[in-house]
Amino acid sequence: MSTILNKPYDAFADEEQDVAVETTKKASTGGTAADHRGLPEWWMILLGEEQHIHTLTFAPTVANHIHIRIQQRNGRKTITTLQGVPTEYDPKKLLKAFKKEFACNGSLVDDEEMGQVIQLQGDQRTKIAEILIEEGIDKETIKLHGF
Repeated sequence: MSTILNKPYDAFADEEQDVAVETTKKASTGGTAADHRGLPEWWMILLGEEQHIHTLTFAPTVANHIHIRIQQRNGRKTITTLQGVPTEYDPKKLLKAFKKEFACNGSLVDDEEMGQVIQLQGDQRTKIAEILIEEGIDKETIKLHGF
């Protein structure tokens, strides 16, 4: 995960996920939270004040999506990335077919979080989507990202 301006960057921030918030209370040992407003949470714990703990649980997405993104390189140069391809398709064969069809270079990158990612030179997003739809992949599972 990369950071932009010292904040974690989440590549899937634009995806919709259901979030459930669960609130629980710790036992109070006297005093009120209003007496110590503005103090850090760890200080409130030391004072034994009542705490509200929020737990976020993310619901898994229903369908696995294929993500096609474009990334800006230097000047006018761009890279198109393809990830989330179903396991019945061989990424090496897809890469070879894309390189031949689009007359561009490309590579296969192993990522810890994303699995195998196909990278192609240039903006190939619409062409990749058209080929995947012709191969029988549902149009709703293909997500196009970028400018």
